[in-house]
Amino acid sequence: MCLIHVAYIFVCLTLILYFFITYSKGKTPRRPGPKKASNIEKDPVGVYCRIRPLGAEDEECCVEMISSSTIQLHAPDGLKANRNGEYKETQYSFKKVFGINTTQMELFEDVAKPLIEDLIHCKNGLLFTYGVTGSGKTFTMTGSPGEGGLLPRCLDMLFNSIDPVQAKRFVFKPDDKNGMEIQGQVDALLERQKRDSQQSVPRTPSSRLKADPECADMISSEEACKSENVDEDCCYSVFVSYIEVYNNYIYDLLEDAPFDPIRPKPPQSKILREDQNHNMYVAGCTEVEVKSTEEAFGVFWKGQKKRRIANTQLNRESSRSHSVFTVKLAQAPLDADGDHILQDKNQVNVSQLCLVDLAGSERTSRTRAEGSRLREAGNINQSLMTLRTCMEVLRENQMCGTNKMVPYRDSKVTHLFKNYFDGEGKVRMIVCVNPKADDYDETMLVMRFAEMTQEVEVARPVDRTICALAAGRRHRNRAFRDELSRRLEEQGGPSNAYDPALLNQLMESIPAMPRCELVDPADDQTLPRLIDVLERRHRVRQMLAEQFNKTGTSPFSTQLNAKEMLLHDQRSKLSEKEKFIINQRTELERLEKKSQTLEYKVDILQKTTNMYEHDKRSLQHELETREQRLQRELSERRRMEQQMHGMVTDTKLKWEKECERRVNAKQLEMQNKLWVKDEKLKQLKAIVTESKKPERPSRQRDHGTGQKRGGGQAVQFTDIETLTQECPTARYSICSSTTGCDISMCPLNLYGN
Repeated sequence: MCLIHVAYIFVCLTLILYFFITYSKGKTPRRPGPKKASNIEKDPVGVYCRIRPLGAEDEECCVEMISSSTIQLHAPDGLKANRNGEYKETQYSFKKVFGINTTQMELFEDVAKPLIEDLIHCKNGLLFTYGVTGSGKTFTMTGSPGEGGLLPRCLDMLFNSIDPVQAKRFVFKPDDKNGMEIQGQVDALLERQKRDSQQSVPRTPSSRLKADPECADMISSEEACKSENVDEDCCYSVFVSYIEVYNNYIYDLLEDAPFDPIRPKPPQSKILREDQNHNMYVAGCTEVEVKSTEEAFGVFWKGQKKRRIANTQLNRESSRSHSVFTVKLAQAPLDADGDHILQDKNQVNVSQLCLVDLAGSERTSRTRAEGSRLREAGNINQSLMTLRTCMEVLRENQMCGTNKMVPYRDSKVTHLFKNYFDGEGKVRMIVCVNPKADDYDETMLVMRFAEMTQEVEVARPVDRTICALAAGRRHRNRAFRDELSRRLEEQGGPSNAYDPALLNQLMESIPAMPRCELVDPADDQTLPRLIDVLERRHRVRQMLAEQFNKTGTSPFSTQLNAKEMLLHDQRSKLSEKEKFIINQRTELERLEKKSQTLEYKVDILQKTTNMYEHDKRSLQHELETREQRLQRELSERRRMEQQMHGMVTDTKLKWEKECERRVNAKQLEMQNKLWVKDEKLKQLKAIVTESKKPERPSRQRDHGTGQKRGGGQAVQFTDIETLTQECPTARYSICSSTTGCDISMCPLNLYGN
């Protein structure tokens, strides 16, 4: 039993140790390691304010600049801010306030220039613009011809600083996991040749000019600046990417998807992933290596044409998505000879600067948005509300010591930049304000968000060490090349002493220096290896010196002098040709610049034309819809008129028949009455006539009775006819009776009439 218990305890301890090692080395969604140490330095989020000029001089202004760091908001006329009916004025403070007369250069010097300095020193940065629709966010970030914004100025300063120490194309290569790889010289050369062969056929001057918009007019030569703190012992390479967040979906604006005119496919959305350092990145996003400001801004302009904009009631070109332009700088140290890049992936440092142009918040009651515009506005406001919620939770956690979960995942924008708020770089925000009175309510909300954001603190990024090699390697290598060329020229060396290919071949023949770091006192391999390399280098140097001495004492020096004289004449002719070529090149550059300006204007006009065409199609569609509605209403009205006309006709016929029937009945009734009257008159006439006729006396009677003839005896009626009549609609009947029918009970009493 004791052995069983011991074995059971041993198994339990083994399992506990296994789980401890597994979970300590495994990857988890959250960043490992506590970050609540008191020695971590933090900086607040830098919030700046920029006030744009009013559109018209007679517009009412509700924003006043009190000082270089404070603004004051006045309630517009007709708006009561409290129950007492008095106007309430509020003040808000920022790190710095830029008035309406601030130039783009002044804004860049204070806000973006320190971020470029940090980018060169391997530190990340995030700069985004925030504000109401039409407050000048896109102008601040992009600018216009003659007034370049923050984005082209950042690119110009970066390339002006690292231009002498840039690596050749394809030496750095992005991997699919948000990292960088270093390729050898042969692989990089093969990729460059492959790229040149692919671009040699379709490349034309017009397509090249379209790919490079007018960048020289955006930044003048007087405003160009550079950083003086660039490490010359490193090689640099710049990669750019451009995405947009539209309706909470991420789209790559630089993706060259094949276009099918028969069945066009919509762009595919991208997903967010987490790399091995727990940093968020867009999986499958296109990263383009650029070597100049013009090329980088051309890539930006290519993606800008694909960005979703629309015409609203508040802004002619309103951004309907959040755009993110990422500048990624890869740098790696040179080897001990200062000639080639150190082939060690662990020594590669990648820093990035994200320039974000957030879409403006807006109220649908003011924009009168419908359909897709209404859906876009809803998603924009929802993402901005999520950003505000994240800032509130961060501030509460820092001020109250709570540990609430920050809802980064509720929006793609906050989820993408959560590393910056967790301490992966500096965060800067420019609040753009439109001082007109119509935007007062929205401006108040923006000011409250800016005031709250300034209270959020972000951990200060630490400096990264490049390598432990001695400084000045590139300078010593350059000095060695110059000295070697000078000695070859003094000793009458070959005419191609200045040939870079020969110098590279010569330098590659010298063995490279190994790493000389001693980390262990008992290391017995580093020093022997170093001694061996130094001995080989010394032998190569002696061999080269002997070759040069032999070349200097060659019997063919006379022929060499003749060749040099001929070469001198050819060089003089070549210099004349070069002057001519320079003049032609200057003229060509002038024409190219003019052509670029015209191309840029054509692009702007084409963009404006497309917008007008879109508005025309929308209005035409609305007109057709209203015409169809009007036609339906007219057809419905005609149908109702026909129905009413039919009802009126039927009613008219019905009443005509009724009137005719009533007239006929009345006529018949009157005829019957006339006939009855005529009959009664006839009867009365007959009675009267019979009553007036004298009766002849009977002789027999006279004789029988003995009465005299003129005795005046009265006449008596023995037979009386009585008339009777029924209702007018019934049959008429005349009573002929001697029984004494009452004539007053007849419906038509002739005597009563």
